[in-house]
Amino acid sequence: MTIMERALELVPDGCRIGLGSGHAAEAFVTALGERVRSGGLKVQGVPTSENTAHLAGKLGIPLLTLAQAGTLDLTVDGADEVDPHLDLIKGWGRAMVREKIVAASSRKLIILVGEEKIVPKLGTRGMLPVEVIPFGMALCERRLGELGCRPVACVRDGKLFVTDNGNHIFDCHLGPIADAPRLESDIRAIPGVVGTGLFLGMADTVLVGHDTEFHLVEERQRKR
Repeated sequence: MTIMERALELVPDGCRIGLGSGHAAEAFVTALGERVRSGGLKVQGVPTSENTAHLAGKLGIPLLTLAQAGTLDLTVDGADEVDPHLDLIKGWGRAMVREKIVAASSRKLIILVGEEKIVPKLGTRGMLPVEVIPFGMALCERRLGELGCRPVACVRDGKLFVTDNGNHIFDCHLGPIADAPRLESDIRAIPGVVGTGLFLGMADTVLVGHDTEFHLVEERQRKR
């Protein structure tokens, strides 16, 4: 069984579901689309990025805006790091603010990752994305540097990367984070910061798959 197949088992018929972004999430959306087209599931999806919206629409998954959907039954998404407490770093795919909003609107958050994303402490893989408004770039860069975050602006094709929200991203290069809640609070206190890739206390279930084949290796549940 793959982590996609297991995730589909956790999707109730007739639900409103948040559709994540990134490699694992897109593989799940593709599997979900096949199930919807075959008549095996009826769902309404809320995408976390324009790319996901395009993919889901192409696959025939009915879509809602978050305002239309209200509270979602669950969200299925990927992550870039998962620690032993099921806290996450997300955002290497550049969509973490919308992902966090959709996840916070959901009763459950199911995360799909390869084994390489499992870390002993958040920050182990060395990068935390932070989204900032364009007007605040200079201040945010300076304040993030003062926090020891070593920010580097995300650039694509020689230009500052622009998120679906019209903002920019600093990739903060750091090591294992000693106090993730404190760091989240300190970064969010900087005027101009829209959000960070720290998802603390949000994931309910993490499905861990083989690095390349997504074959289900382990299922972890948050201890409440």
